[in-house]
Amino acid sequence: MMRRIVGGIIGLLLCWQMNAQQDLSWEELQKQYEYPQWYTDARFGIWVTIGPQSQPELGGGWYARHMFMEDVGSQQFGKNAYAYHKKTYGPQSEKGYTEVIHQWKAEKLNTDELVKYFKSLGAKYIVVHANHHDHFDNFASTYHPWNSVNMGPHKDIVGLFEKSVRKYHLPFGVSSHDDRFLGWWLPAFGADKSGPYKDIPYEGRMTKADGKGKWWEGYDPAQMYGLPPEQRTPEYEDSVKHTYMLRQQELVTKYNVDLLWVDGYGFPYGNYGKEVFRTLFNHSLKRHGKIDAVGIAKVEDEPMLVKDIEAGVAESILPYPWDGIFTFTHWFYKKDNPSMHNARTIIELLCDIVSKNGNMLLNVELKGDGTIPEEHKEILDSIGEWMKINKEAIYASKPWSVYGDNLNSCQRVKERNILNADVNNVLNNASKENFNARTVTSTPYDFDEVRFTTKGNILYISILNPKAGMIKLPTLGLKSLQHPRKVSRIGMLGRTGQIVFSQEDDYLLIEVPKDRPTPYAVVLKVEDVLKP
Repeated sequence: MMRRIVGGIIGLLLCWQMNAQQDLSWEELQKQYEYPQWYTDARFGIWVTIGPQSQPELGGGWYARHMFMEDVGSQQFGKNAYAYHKKTYGPQSEKGYTEVIHQWKAEKLNTDELVKYFKSLGAKYIVVHANHHDHFDNFASTYHPWNSVNMGPHKDIVGLFEKSVRKYHLPFGVSSHDDRFLGWWLPAFGADKSGPYKDIPYEGRMTKADGKGKWWEGYDPAQMYGLPPEQRTPEYEDSVKHTYMLRQQELVTKYNVDLLWVDGYGFPYGNYGKEVFRTLFNHSLKRHGKIDAVGIAKVEDEPMLVKDIEAGVAESILPYPWDGIFTFTHWFYKKDNPSMHNARTIIELLCDIVSKNGNMLLNVELKGDGTIPEEHKEILDSIGEWMKINKEAIYASKPWSVYGDNLNSCQRVKERNILNADVNNVLNNASKENFNARTVTSTPYDFDEVRFTTKGNILYISILNPKAGMIKLPTLGLKSLQHPRKVSRIGMLGRTGQIVFSQEDDYLLIEVPKDRPTPYAVVLKVEDVLKP
């Protein structure tokens, strides 16, 4: 089998090398690359997660891995997966992940209705999940038989979403998380440590021959789980990397991808992942006459890529675009994972992100049938209503010289003895970026903490946790270091009438009214306060 795999890969690589010679090099692309305006103006996108791991109702967002682990250690979000799988599908030695795939049908998936809804919420681009760490493709892959067209729902998930996104005239993106599958799947090569199935190998050790008489007859589990660890050679691992590259290159070209988001840190598999992004940019150049595509990864100092911060926010204003991604539970919807966010926290995060020159990519966790969980839809509806009122402070906005005022107000909240204040965690996490996001359990902002965005000579002030009364903003005092102009008028988006204020040398004093257009953050509009 190894010779066939390597021989096939060599042939494919020769074709790829001939085509690559006609494309621009990374350095040539970099000379002409500018971040596309559609992306820097958008500020808010929706990311859709669905896959075989959406099918089980319990077991956390890494269900496929944790279903083979009697003890998940510190990864407690997946503690229910093993027992749930055995009860629902059968013992892992007989009914492995292939059974989850087989039962996943996405029978109610309506991509037109979903995209229409996401656009109504204010999303300016849509990203769909192409593959996860489970090494299963949600598209019609030429190079990988374990995909959603051949099995499960028998649907080209990526293709359906791409068609719908084009119908509603939005940029289309995909996310890829597949470069860690060899290590991620290691528990699938184990066995129960006790009980009636003790020492009977899990599905990772099954072969193509073991599929005879099963629904997956003709498919080789080693193409999904990888070869057993003891059989992996450097040549085999190289073939995995080559195949990864070919799969992702097909993904970005077949579906005319405008945005590619990858998981992990740096380029997936090093230069193999870099070649995927080079393909993305060259394909965009051929389609548009300019590079109009976006690549996102957890990188530092890569001029053509947008820096991703997972479940977190930059500590300060960044001079380049960046991306903050968030989800309600744990990426794949599970009833046993409590929601980390509600409308309030997502809106506060959006205001914070945009004030620091970032975009929010909000994950919507679809159920296995392809529908949105009702409790999440209620949150999304509220976010959409807020966006209708306050969108002018978000779209095409730019950061000011400072991102906010009355910062770290949670410290003052703690000093007033608010119960369960986690202020130390909030302040410590602020400098960590990844996974530093405030959640529903975080200490609330105080009533006077704000974030700023600008558009021309207009300054927008987002009051994160408003209440009726007076707030002071030192950054807008006439003698502050930001050198604002004399304020002549302040309005509130979504509300008629003027806001009462007075501007002194040391601060701008604003009266926040009782009647506000939203129970969440409110946005003040201050015209002609910024110097050209």
